[in-house]
Amino acid sequence: MTESNRRAFLGQSGAAIAAGLTLLPGRSGKAAPSDRVNLAVMGIRGRGGGLAQSFAAMPGAQVTHLIDVDTNLFGQAVPAIAERQGSEPKTETDFRRILDDPSVDALVIGAPDHWHAPATVKACQAGKHVYVEKPASHTLWEGQKMIEAARKYDRVVQVGTQSRSTPHYRHVIEEVLPSGRIGTVLQAKAWNSQYRPDLPEAEDGPPPQGVDYNLWLGPAPERPFNPNRFHYSWHWQWDYGTGDVGNDGVHDLDIARWGLRVGMPSTVSCTAFKAVNSHWETPDTAFATFTFPDTSAILVYEQRDWSPYVQSGFENGVIFYGTKGRIEIGRSGWRLFEGNDQVPVESEPFSDRHHFEDFLDAIASGRRPHADIEEGHHSAALAHLINITARTGRGFLTLDPQTEEILNDSEAQSLTRRSYREPFGIPEQV
Repeated sequence: MTESNRRAFLGQSGAAIAAGLTLLPGRSGKAAPSDRVNLAVMGIRGRGGGLAQSFAAMPGAQVTHLIDVDTNLFGQAVPAIAERQGSEPKTETDFRRILDDPSVDALVIGAPDHWHAPATVKACQAGKHVYVEKPASHTLWEGQKMIEAARKYDRVVQVGTQSRSTPHYRHVIEEVLPSGRIGTVLQAKAWNSQYRPDLPEAEDGPPPQGVDYNLWLGPAPERPFNPNRFHYSWHWQWDYGTGDVGNDGVHDLDIARWGLRVGMPSTVSCTAFKAVNSHWETPDTAFATFTFPDTSAILVYEQRDWSPYVQSGFENGVIFYGTKGRIEIGRSGWRLFEGNDQVPVESEPFSDRHHFEDFLDAIASGRRPHADIEEGHHSAALAHLINITARTGRGFLTLDPQTEEILNDSEAQSLTRRSYREPFGIPEQV
């Protein structure tokens, strides 16, 4: 099958992919390799590895490349993918080397936060679609550039806020909330409540064998290697991560914002600090309230990374408060209260599969995905604003929702973007 015919087939098969239909007989019920969406996965440790295995098991997808700066990971990752899809992916350390490969349709980004925007923009410029893990960006300005690139190059960019495609979330937000069952919704409360331990003391030293540390740093400032700034621990360091508000909290901020049907906020009032985890740079505690133009509803966010217990039955969740009742929702399901009376409801088990299917179908059909980059940017912006209050010590910020500029505070505004180490940055004109 020629490349043009393969892409034409993808356009015909999107509905079948989304419906979970088997397109052609073959190993594990998958379509023939030439008829699948070819994916390169960047960052294969942790979440990225899970993304690679999930896509490899899907009928309409084929993982053709695994990309990671840590070559030690390939030994287990390659056979795991081959077992699921019947063919071995190629391996690469630098994602830029696959951008000119016309057989690659999309880049899946599971790399650290500081790489999300540069890799997305470069992939769009190269004509690739993108699935990028949350948070969409590392700064507000980056999110703007990601939207600009997606629209300019007409690419599908799906953010990994997978609840956007989960049936019980979609049912609640698209059907139940608008129905008036709980009256007029005037508040949404989102929370991220869990226990995360502090980091140990660690000295600078040489990077592990097999790791291209310069490429791992990429756009971030040049610093010596330290294990507290590497695997997973990077989440709690400003150069690479966005703290737990960008890591886990952004899921619930996204659901709350989605349910309120709001975009960028007008104000944020916030207290954010480190209560327990002294070796983190990012806060482990936050209490924030957002207001929005053209609505009286508010969004409240709570983060506690020192609580080994859940609230309202969910580790992370959202409550929508209406004038007649409330809805409590999390990954394990949802509850409806009319007044003080709980009403029985049904939910199916949570699965990422729906979100991956939505991405493949959006590529095939040309429509925008459920977690389009513009939605992902608006939700990531809430996390960024919380972090800016923590870094500046400000308790209150005002934002122009149209220009997305922080008003009357040059220090806070300066944190809406960052400097890049070349040649890894994003140009002003994408």
